[in-house]
Amino acid sequence: MIPTLAEVHARARARLDPVTCDFIDGGAGDEAAVRENTDAFRRLALLPRVLSGAAVRDSAVTLFGDRLSMPVLVSPTAFHRLAHPEGELATARATAAAGTVLVTGMASTVAVAEVTAAARAVRPDAPVWFQLYPQPDEQVTAALIRRAERAGCTALVVTVDSPLLGLRVRDARNGFHDLPEGLAAENMRGLPGAPDDRPRDIAMWPALSWDDLRRLRERTDLPVVLKGVLHPDDAERAVAEGMDGVLVSNHGGRQLDAAPATIEALPAVAAAVRGRIPVLMDGGIRRGSDAALALALGARAVGVGRPVLWGLAAGGEAGVRHVLELLREEFDHALAMCCCGRAGDLGPGHVVVRGGVPRGGGAGDVGAARVGARGPAPDGHAALYGDAMPYGDAMPYGDAMPYGDATFDGDTTSDGAPAPYGDAASDRDPAPHEATTSVMTGETRNDHDRDT
Repeated sequence: MIPTLAEVHARARARLDPVTCDFIDGGAGDEAAVRENTDAFRRLALLPRVLSGAAVRDSAVTLFGDRLSMPVLVSPTAFHRLAHPEGELATARATAAAGTVLVTGMASTVAVAEVTAAARAVRPDAPVWFQLYPQPDEQVTAALIRRAERAGCTALVVTVDSPLLGLRVRDARNGFHDLPEGLAAENMRGLPGAPDDRPRDIAMWPALSWDDLRRLRERTDLPVVLKGVLHPDDAERAVAEGMDGVLVSNHGGRQLDAAPATIEALPAVAAAVRGRIPVLMDGGIRRGSDAALALALGARAVGVGRPVLWGLAAGGEAGVRHVLELLREEFDHALAMCCCGRAGDLGPGHVVVRGGVPRGGGAGDVGAARVGARGPAPDGHAALYGDAMPYGDAMPYGDAMPYGDATFDGDTTSDGAPAPYGDAASDRDPAPHEATTSVMTGETRNDHDRDT
């Protein structure tokens, strides 16, 4: 049995082509956002309670009518057959066996109907959600929604953080722009305007607007979750526009390198939503205790992406199942250690900032070091860390900073993987800045939601 995610990652790297590893682990620019997704968790600590626990904990949560056995789901990531020949089929079976949700990607190398069938061969009520990039051609978007509905998907996860492709230094350096022969984005076949049976391009859409989201919302009765929300005002708008949930995500650090870590954006988004719709989060989850921190700061559940791909590469279906069961065991352990009987018992009082308590400080100082304890920020939203947060020179990265697990979905780890390319970062945008930038045919291009 592989004991840790770091070892799963190491096994995956040993089995995969280095270019594929870079595609999975890489991010935008200097990969600061990739690193920060995991490093930000290391700056936080759980503050346990005592003498109020439960002999048996209940980790289950319900989202949009789907019951998850734990508050950890599989975020959308592209091209699973790059990691293993069975690709999304193996991921679907493992996720169903774990009793949680698979968000299958629009850029999947297996069509959505086959993915849902694989999941429900394991468990008839296995929930599968469909991740969607809205397309400038509304007929294409409508066809994709209908396809997801016919396949039995129970929610739509609409990615809204990709007006253009991120600047991917590793992929540019490796010349990685095409999928190997025989692999394609299978959901893009048979759509309006598609040539013969070849897949359409997936287009980025800089002009995507709330009006477009409103029309999309009207096309389906499925719950709609907006993925890629970082600003609290956008979360507030999502509630007003009738969206059913928001997913706090920076696309695994693969879009805007200057974006904040998702755990740092989460509290303000949760404060803006005020419990009216579920808030989910992905990016940087490497331990069950990371999931516990996210739930304490306002998430209903978290998503993992890169670790799932590592498990898939390391051991196929069994590898994915191991990753999910490891996170389940660690989350239950964190619940027990915090004396919580249910996932919903975690709250802001369980979180403190490491190093935020002055030497010799008493209980009052601990309170001041809690996340958000300093009250409203200048824009009126809850402050994230208050004055006690040691940023700046107190967090040296330097040459020793590993890039590790920077894959598609925004998950990164500090497990000693080699740093990418430093000052050699390319300043060339791999996609032209057009009103509608075509980023991938089903048989080429290399992007999309590796999150988490």
